[in-house]
Amino acid sequence: MTSRGAGTAFSRRNYRLSNESEKPKVTGIVNSKLLNDYLHRIFPSADGIQPAAAYRKPLTFQNLQEHLDKLLAEDSGAEDSRDQILEGRLGPSTVVLDHISGFEGLLLVDDDLLGVIGHSNFGSIRATTCVYKGKWIYEVLISSQGLMQIGWCTLNCRFNQEEGVGDTPDSYAYDGNRVRKWNVTTTNYGKSWAAGDIVSCLIDLDEGTIAFCLNGVSLGTAFDNITRGAGMAYFPAISLSFKESVAFNFGSRPLRYPVEGYRPLQDPPSMDLVEAHKLLGYLKNVIHIGIDVLEGKLVEKDTSMWQLQGEPTVLITLAHIFNHFAPLMCKVYLVEDVLMNFLLSILEQGGAVEAHPLIQQLLDLMWLLMEDYEVHECLKQLLMSLLRAYRFSPIIPDLGLQIHYLRLTIAVLKHEKSRKYLLNNVLFDLLRSVVFFYIKSPLRVEEAGLQELIPTTWWPNRFTKEGKESKEVKEESAEERLRRRAYDRGCQRLKKRIEVVEELQVQILKLLLNNKDRGGGEASRYIFLNKFRKFLQENASNRGNLTVLCPPEYMVCFLHRLISTLRCYWDGHKAKAPAALNSEEAYVPPQLFYNGKVDYFDLQRLGGLLSHLKKTLKDDLALKANILIDPAELQAVTMDDLDEDEESATSTAQRPVAALAIGGALARPSWLSSPTLGRANRFLSTAAVSLMNPRRSLGTLEKMKARTLSVEQRTEDDKGSHGNEGLLLGRPPEEPEQSITENSLLEILDGIVMMYNLSVHQQLGKMVGVSDDVNEYALALKDTEEKISRCPKRRRDIYEELVKSQKVFSEKLNHLSRRLAWINVTIYSKEKMQDIYWLLRVCIRTIEHGDRTGSLFAFMPEFYLSVAMNSYSALKNYFSPVHSMEELPGYEETLTRLAAILAKHFADSRIVGTDIRDSLMQALASYVCYPHSLRAVERIPEEQRISMMRNLLAPYEQRPWAQTNWILVRLWRGCGFGYRYTRLPHLLKTKPEDANLPSLQKPCPSTLLQRHMADLLCSDCDMAPSFLNSVLNQLNWAFSEFIGMIQEAAERLERNFVDSRQLKVCATCFDLSVSLLRVLEMTVTLAPEIFLDWSRPSSELLLRRLAQLLNQVLNRVTAERNLFDRVVNLRLPGLESVDHYPILVAVTGILVRLLMDTDFQGAKRATAVLLADPCFQLCSIQYLLGHAEPSALAATPPSADKRHFSLHTYTDYISQEELAKVERMLGHLSEESKQAAASMLPTSEEDLCPICYAHPISAIFRPCSHKSCKACINQHLMNNKDCFFCKATITGVDDFTKPGSS
Repeated sequence: MTSRGAGTAFSRRNYRLSNESEKPKVTGIVNSKLLNDYLHRIFPSADGIQPAAAYRKPLTFQNLQEHLDKLLAEDSGAEDSRDQILEGRLGPSTVVLDHISGFEGLLLVDDDLLGVIGHSNFGSIRATTCVYKGKWIYEVLISSQGLMQIGWCTLNCRFNQEEGVGDTPDSYAYDGNRVRKWNVTTTNYGKSWAAGDIVSCLIDLDEGTIAFCLNGVSLGTAFDNITRGAGMAYFPAISLSFKESVAFNFGSRPLRYPVEGYRPLQDPPSMDLVEAHKLLGYLKNVIHIGIDVLEGKLVEKDTSMWQLQGEPTVLITLAHIFNHFAPLMCKVYLVEDVLMNFLLSILEQGGAVEAHPLIQQLLDLMWLLMEDYEVHECLKQLLMSLLRAYRFSPIIPDLGLQIHYLRLTIAVLKHEKSRKYLLNNVLFDLLRSVVFFYIKSPLRVEEAGLQELIPTTWWPNRFTKEGKESKEVKEESAEERLRRRAYDRGCQRLKKRIEVVEELQVQILKLLLNNKDRGGGEASRYIFLNKFRKFLQENASNRGNLTVLCPPEYMVCFLHRLISTLRCYWDGHKAKAPAALNSEEAYVPPQLFYNGKVDYFDLQRLGGLLSHLKKTLKDDLALKANILIDPAELQAVTMDDLDEDEESATSTAQRPVAALAIGGALARPSWLSSPTLGRANRFLSTAAVSLMNPRRSLGTLEKMKARTLSVEQRTEDDKGSHGNEGLLLGRPPEEPEQSITENSLLEILDGIVMMYNLSVHQQLGKMVGVSDDVNEYALALKDTEEKISRCPKRRRDIYEELVKSQKVFSEKLNHLSRRLAWINVTIYSKEKMQDIYWLLRVCIRTIEHGDRTGSLFAFMPEFYLSVAMNSYSALKNYFSPVHSMEELPGYEETLTRLAAILAKHFADSRIVGTDIRDSLMQALASYVCYPHSLRAVERIPEEQRISMMRNLLAPYEQRPWAQTNWILVRLWRGCGFGYRYTRLPHLLKTKPEDANLPSLQKPCPSTLLQRHMADLLCSDCDMAPSFLNSVLNQLNWAFSEFIGMIQEAAERLERNFVDSRQLKVCATCFDLSVSLLRVLEMTVTLAPEIFLDWSRPSSELLLRRLAQLLNQVLNRVTAERNLFDRVVNLRLPGLESVDHYPILVAVTGILVRLLMDTDFQGAKRATAVLLADPCFQLCSIQYLLGHAEPSALAATPPSADKRHFSLHTYTDYISQEELAKVERMLGHLSEESKQAAASMLPTSEEDLCPICYAHPISAIFRPCSHKSCKACINQHLMNNKDCFFCKATITGVDDFTKPGSS
């Protein structure tokens, strides 16, 4: 027999259903009478009336085929009605998108011609079929919620990159992104849509109306009196912007939300449906009716526990049914409408999936009685239908629909043969199976039923003046406490329902990671592993190609389910192998990074490119890991790269241009388009095709280099030391010999870390925005309520406006607080926090083990360090509003171990990448801003602390010094002069900032690290001069740049033009100047002898340079009516941090330490150097205490609004003791300057230094005998050994004293 309706030439399996040579009594185990009764019960007549046994024709397997054909031929009169159905419609009966002539712009269209992605500004495409009479409907599955216009257009509509559906006279569209309808003009209409919604587009050409529905709920009539008549027919059409995607259902699948009276554009397969339902009824009869051979009668059976048990009579009966049923199950409409609904009905009886073995039996039957190609197609369509149903089901309070579809998915995947086929060919290749692990967030909480689930809303409403939540401001009122508790109870109810879905998702992954399959061949886990690695490669290699990338919100859910599954299997292995590690001690052994068993694609290693590391570290690999690198292999790597480029160029050149325009295959299906058949193989372009020619072959992604073990290794034997030999080859001597866990689990763990780095961290940060919105609205509501309480009774108009605002804010907060509850449960719950914490600990242990391997540490991929830093940041910043990191087990120890990693590796010579080095530096800078993490830095071993400080005190040249300086400043903040503020005094009344920012943390100085710094600077005679010289150089540069920029900004202000970016750079230079001054203050305080003990080399020079720079800063900032004053008073946006206070108190702190807080000899030297500097002006010191220049007071009368700067006005920030020291310093300098002026003899110009013209000549150079002052020559010799004048090499410098005149 050949299969009917299969559309192929495959012959069906021969089950020997009948044999003419055999006698009737030998046809089966049962006798003829019983067989006759059985077959009549299984295949009743169409009217359901069974004739008496004496009158009905005896049924045997010889005439069963004829009887079955006759039954199926009944009710086939529907064929005659097809001509009537076609009336009112023009075009092919199979409706798809017109990818040949019906599009405009750049578009990517799926293989099935039903999914589309926008690839240009505003591309448009229409369907192949139009309607001119009757009522019609089609559905659009929204895959992304961006800018799209969906509706109807005529053939005469002309679209372009600016105008799409709805922008021309005879086109009509609904836009759920902007919540509007479009027909040349636009008005408000409908509701906002979200990814996962279904839009139904209805047109009534009898009444002339167009309407839309969202998830089955009518949005009302959008347009009436549309143009009709001769020549007017309407096509389904869409216009969509870049990256937006949808999938159409014109009727090729059952409509999710059919509307009575409206027909889909594509007719359902009516005859096939009738036949399929009949055959399904016969199949149900076989399951329901059993044969009791001993009693010789038919019996009713419990359908849920039905088993085949090898009965020939039943098997041959089923073979007849499947002979007709199998070809029908290759059609998507019938799979979704008949098979999927039947399987779902089996599970509707409740109980665990294991309680319904019937589905396993049916899958066994399908593999037995259907051709392989038929069962493959059937399973593929079934999984596609399940995924589509799961993704596009509306959110309801109990998540019942999602649970329903996940349960059936589990039941199908429990069948081993089906699972392996789907893993090998469908789940990652055609389907977006990661969708099964995603729980979408409802944008419209009303439809999700969150109002019933969380009837009482709550939000934090206690804020400080700096805009952050504060529990100390006031006690919680009784009403607030009740609301919060009711809200928490609602959140717990929601959490329990979502946990049911999450548990089902974990069950799916447990099936996919099963390595105990009973059948032969490769175990499911290893098939999954290869597909998972390929999935990671695509997402790592195409970070700019949004059509290939897995959306980050899917990645987050997938990561958490994968961690749960992995830990379950990991601990299960530990129970069987006590020598192995448990999941709490999990890490990735370092040999994975260099033995070549795991492919890391082109991801950057800590030491640079892999090929470079193999060349430079081949001796270390041989010595430590016993891995020999063949020189020919290194040569082959280089040649492979060349060959790949040549092959790419050749394949592109040989490819027809037309193929690129219409059938140019992309490497992978698109995430953003059709939710299932996502293979975006058709590239449509109305522009020049040459613009889109790929530089490299688009198919190169398929060249996957994932490691492959033999089938024997990739089954249950993957355990113990025997299984570790392949993956863990090259164990370094520092690694313990004990087994960690199964190889495959190590690979999955490595993939999980990579997943977090690819997109999970960014998504965790993005979703915090909802919490920020809640805080903003809560602040606005509180402000509005305060205004209402202060509003005068006579101003009724203002009062009413304020009440309206209050209502808007309250409604928005009610909505956001319920949405936030959903996000907190699905993304920021305590369990999710523990997953991220576990991942952090895995990375820390992996880095520690890798570090012990010495030079081989360079092979570790950069993302391990990135994930360690980012996961800690996520725990601290993203989860903290809901859960505290301090609650996590081993929190203090983890913090200390991470601190040790940051302290050691931020200056590690084995790490060469500038980005990762910068990230380490920034992480350390953030670490020292918070008390708990700073204490962790102080807990690391003393040797590591001293090493860290030595690296921080390296000269600033040739490295990113700003972050280093910031770290030193944070260690000092709280100890400096007037340096105990969180926010600058003049910024307290401005808009609140994010209180979690590192710069806004309260001062937490580290006296321990300060002591280390002092010891290093005092003990190392070379370190102090080189470090301080570099700090002074950077200060000179930063302050000079700042002054130059504000001069330019002032000039541009006169022309009414200021560049905002330049102002930000200007403010940055100011902040850098202040922080450099604070580091100098820190150095002067901790180790004053570096400047004041002139027995040390360079001390005098450093003091003179310091005095010179301090005088320059003071003169620029304190001069009356100067440029700095004008810029500060303007308060330009971007220059908010520029003010007198921060820079003047920093300078004052240095001067006070040098002049007041040192011994007599030191103060005397500092005073002499300061006064000797030609830039010194006493009025600059007087300015600090608000003493204006007498000349300025005489010249201009004091104005009422002019306020002079004075440290006395900042008593909240500067202590009385500090102010008294400034007063004494002013008196001291006043007295000393008078004495210096009286004793100073006039110097002739000939005796002044020819370089600076500020100091007398005091040094003579050897051997050239040229002269200058000591300050100039000492500073010059720090960087150059050539003479100023003759360029001779200076070998020595002697004191010079002018001989007395005769």
